[in-house]
Amino acid sequence: MDVDAALSGAVRTLIDACNLDPEHKDLRGTPARVAKLWRTSFLAGYAMDPAEILGDLVTGEAPTELVVVRDIPFHGMCPHHLLPYIGTATVAYLPADALLGFGRLADLVRCFTARLTLQERACSDVVDALMHHVGARGAGCVMKGEHMCLRIPEQRHSTSVVTSAFRGEMKTRAALQDELLS
Repeated sequence: MDVDAALSGAVRTLIDACNLDPEHKDLRGTPARVAKLWRTSFLAGYAMDPAEILGDLVTGEAPTELVVVRDIPFHGMCPHHLLPYIGTATVAYLPADALLGFGRLADLVRCFTARLTLQERACSDVVDALMHHVGARGAGCVMKGEHMCLRIPEQRHSTSVVTSAFRGEMKTRAALQDELLS
């Protein structure tokens, strides 16, 4: 299936359903632009494999304490309203016998947020992947997002959503959670 053609056709159908002229100067080319944006920004995570992202670990002696990467930008699309959300993530893990490149944590966040998914689910998916593919002793993720599905229809313009997920030692060691949440 040609994804761009299918998405473009769906957007044209939406424009038609709104009783708008798809050939109006402001709408000409909109179906193709929206299709490209969706494929490259809101659906790109489906083509990403967390095992591949987290592969090629640096093995050997790993530090015993926390590795934290803060302020990782993300965007996603709410599957309930098809409206975007944007925010930042903080990801941490307790290495066992391998280390990750810092950029891989950012790639992992993109893998799970560039999908039609809830922020809560993406947060959990990040830590589950670290536990499963890296064998971390513990992992945590905190995401703070601004959701257009709250801001636009409900007029809650300053609302933000904070989600967190902890696994392994990150779940049982409150001091580590505090470090991540601070």
